[in-house]
Amino acid sequence: MHALVLKGDWDIAVEEREDPQPGPGEVLVEIVATGICGSDIHGYTGENGRRHPGQVMGHETVGRVQSAGAGVDAAVGALVTVNPVIACGECPACRRGAEQACARRQVIGVAPDIVAAFAQYMVAPARNVVDLPDSMPDEYGALVEPLAVGYHAALRGGCGSGDRVLVVGGGPIGQACAIAAQRLGVDRVVVSEPSASRRDVVTSLGAAAVDPTAVQIDDAVADALGEPATLVLDAVGTSRTLGDALTASALGSRIVLVGMGAPKVELGAYAVSTEERTVVGSFSYSAKDFRDTAHWVAQVPEQLTHLIDGRVDLQGAPAAFRELGEGTSAKSKVLVFPHGVPEPGHR
Repeated sequence: MHALVLKGDWDIAVEEREDPQPGPGEVLVEIVATGICGSDIHGYTGENGRRHPGQVMGHETVGRVQSAGAGVDAAVGALVTVNPVIACGECPACRRGAEQACARRQVIGVAPDIVAAFAQYMVAPARNVVDLPDSMPDEYGALVEPLAVGYHAALRGGCGSGDRVLVVGGGPIGQACAIAAQRLGVDRVVVSEPSASRRDVVTSLGAAAVDPTAVQIDDAVADALGEPATLVLDAVGTSRTLGDALTASALGSRIVLVGMGAPKVELGAYAVSTEERTVVGSFSYSAKDFRDTAHWVAQVPEQLTHLIDGRVDLQGAPAAFRELGEGTSAKSKVLVFPHGVPEPGHR
């Protein structure tokens, strides 16, 4: 098979790899499409140290069942997505349904020894494979993973219909957070994002958008929501964005840190303690969050039509990675199609 292999910093190329074979309890998936995540870009540029030369990355994926190993009853040809969080299933975290906190977890696309989804075929544990209906556009299955990240973040913040929500960052995870708030009944959402093209995507999703470089963030958020935010979902994760979250939120508000833009951040301690804010971390999603999001995506909500704005095959992927890494691309979510980009109109 052909696969996209990370060679080093700013170097990724298509190589020939052996076709994988499913072992007991595993499923072989023929990949339809895989989304380029911000963490993939950070691995490609060498920023995060969580990707390694020789690795096949990719974790936002959709495909069709090709075959199954011993002990697995899987329908060949079925449309599926794959939860990339491989948990042990036995530890206290797994038993309470918090698989993302499993101390023995591996993540497809992050673990260097797992050939992941920027390839024509991928093997995954059967328990991580989630069925999707043939009635939906195939490529939407690649959106389940990032949407699950946003959904888990909103749940971590206790998001409810009475909240006034600020999302900091309008990239794919920020978009996922805005959609998650809407899924949970919120009708007042504003997104802070400096990129005009990303603000356009945000407004197409039904949220308000503000440019934090051009306005006073607290005034702009209060104008958009009617009052300061009661819940902030920080999809960037830097000292500056966390500062904006504190500045633009109400006393007693909750702030969820889901973005990982910096390994360390400075926190205005008085803004937390004297104004009784709660700062919560959010990582990945539980298996239930992933399945629930897959079920929501399977209903083909209208928001999904605005999320995918780039499509390339494996040969076009290196250029897409470079453009995204350099910041010269205005694309928000680019999908890689290992078997070739389908013709327009194809599901």
